[in-house]
Amino acid sequence: MGSYLNPGSGLFEMALRSQIFVDKSGLIEKTNHCVRTLQRYMCVSRPRRFGKSMGVDMLAAYYDRSVNTKELFQSLKIKSTKDYEKHLNQYDVLKINMQEFLSATNDIEHMLKMLNEYLIFDLKEQYGQVRFRDEKNLVQVMKDVYSYTKHPFVILIDEWDCLFREYQQNQEAQKKYLDFLRFWLKDKEYVALAYMTGILPIKKYGSHSALNMFTEYSMTDPGNLAEYFGFTETEVQKLCEKYEMNFEEARAWYNGYHLISHEGGTRKVYSMYSPKSVVEAMQKRKFGTYWNQTETYEALKVYIQMNMDGLKDAIVQMLAGSNIRINTGTFSNDMTTFATKDDVLTLLVHLGYLTYDNEKETVEIPNREVSQEYVNAISTMDWTEVIRSVQTSRELLEALWQMDSEKVAKGIEQAHKEVSILTYNDENSLSCTINLAFYFAREYYTVIRELPGGKGFADICFIPRKIHMDKPAVVIELKWNKSAEGAIQQIKDKQYIEALKDYHGNLLLAGIDYDKKTKQHSCIIEKWNMS
Repeated sequence: MGSYLNPGSGLFEMALRSQIFVDKSGLIEKTNHCVRTLQRYMCVSRPRRFGKSMGVDMLAAYYDRSVNTKELFQSLKIKSTKDYEKHLNQYDVLKINMQEFLSATNDIEHMLKMLNEYLIFDLKEQYGQVRFRDEKNLVQVMKDVYSYTKHPFVILIDEWDCLFREYQQNQEAQKKYLDFLRFWLKDKEYVALAYMTGILPIKKYGSHSALNMFTEYSMTDPGNLAEYFGFTETEVQKLCEKYEMNFEEARAWYNGYHLISHEGGTRKVYSMYSPKSVVEAMQKRKFGTYWNQTETYEALKVYIQMNMDGLKDAIVQMLAGSNIRINTGTFSNDMTTFATKDDVLTLLVHLGYLTYDNEKETVEIPNREVSQEYVNAISTMDWTEVIRSVQTSRELLEALWQMDSEKVAKGIEQAHKEVSILTYNDENSLSCTINLAFYFAREYYTVIRELPGGKGFADICFIPRKIHMDKPAVVIELKWNKSAEGAIQQIKDKQYIEALKDYHGNLLLAGIDYDKKTKQHSCIIEKWNMS
C-alpha cells in the first residue's frame, strides 16, 4: 500500500496521455462550489466502469498542494471557470480506495484499524514537526495537522461501498464501518471536501442514515452532476467522427441512460453512454458487448430470478421494450434487503442494468449491449419460454421481410403461448408480445412505439439504421378483437406513413389483430410505394 496523503497527479497524467481522453474537468467546478461550505459532503454513485476512479484521480491532481498542476489543467474546461485558481493546489489530499483495505483482511475491525494506522503514519511522516496530542487518534491527529498548516483536507474515497457489496449479510460490520466514517468526517472543521464514490448510495438504518450530512448524486437522482455520469451524446458523436465509426450504431449499442438534472431553474435531459463500452468500441473499431466483460451475466441472474411478485413479468415486458413504473423510495441501499420487486429493480438501476426516469418514475433496459446481458442470463435460467421467443425472433423477422403473413401470425401465436405470463387483455399487452416476438429486429432497426405521424400514432415502427438500409422499414398497426384489414386501412386513413416521409427505401405495412373469441392472431402485410 502506497502513500495516501497528497498522492500527486501521476494517475491523472496517465489518463491525459491516453489514446482517448474525454474532458470531464467541469466536475471540479461543481466540487469547488461545495468546498468549505455546508455542502462539502458529496456521495456520487454510479455503475462499474463508468469513470468513477478517473474522476477521483482528477480531483486529487487538482487539489493536492504538494504539486503544481497548473499546466495539466491549462487546456481543460475548468481553466475558464471563476474559482479555478482559488482552489488549485491548495489542500492536503487524502485519497483512499477502500477495496485495498477490505482485500487485505476479512475482519472489519482489523480493516478499520489498518486504515486508521496507515493514515496516521502518512500524516506523522509528512508533519513530524507537529506536536500531536494523541498519536493514535486519527481525528485528533488531523485536527493537530490542520491547526499547524491552516490547510484543511480534501478527502477522496473510492469504492466507498465495497463493504456493503462483499459483506452483504453482516449488518454489524456495516454499522461499524458507517460509524467510523461518521466519527471521522461529520462536523469536522478540517474537512474542506469529502467526496465519496461507489456503486451504491448511502446505506440507511430505518429512516436514518449514519452519514446524513452527505448530499447524494446517484443514477436515480444525479442532481447537477448528470453530465459527469458517463459520456454525453455530443462527446460520443465527436469520438465517432474521429474514429470514423457510425454514430447511429453507437447510440443503439450504448445509449439509453437518461439522466435529468435541474440547475438554476433549468431542466436538462442527458442521454448518457457507458464510457468503458464507447472507448473499447472506438479502439477496436467494432461494436460489441464490452461493459460487462469484467463481470458476467451471473451477477444479473442472481437478482432477476428472485421469486418476487411480478418481477418476472416486469423483466419480460422490459425485454420487449416497455418501461415499468416503480417506487424507489423503499430501497435500503444494499444488496440483500428486498421488500418488493421495486427494490430489486432499483438496485438494477444503480448497477447499470436499468435506466430510471425520475420524472415519470419508470425503468427500462437502456440499450442493446445491456439487453444482451438479460438474454445471456435468461438463457441459463428456467425461463425457457422467454428465451425461445427471443431465439425464434430471427425467423419471424425473415417471415415479415418475405411478406409471409401466415407464418408471421403463427410466430406471434407461438410467442403469445410461450409468454403467457403477460396479462393478455388489451392492445398494450398485444404490443408487448409483438415486440418480444420481434426482439431480433433491434439488430437492424430503431424500434419506435407510438410514433407520431399524420392524424395519430403508429403503434410500432421499424426504421432501418443507416448501415442496414437494404432492409425495409415497417409500420405495424395492432387491433384487439377487430380485424387485420381494419389495421391496414387505419395506417392509410390516418396517414401514419407521413412519419416516414423522409425515408426513401422499401416500406412494409403490417396489420395484426387478436380475436378474443377464437384466441387467434391474424396478419396482413402489404408493400407500400414511398414515391
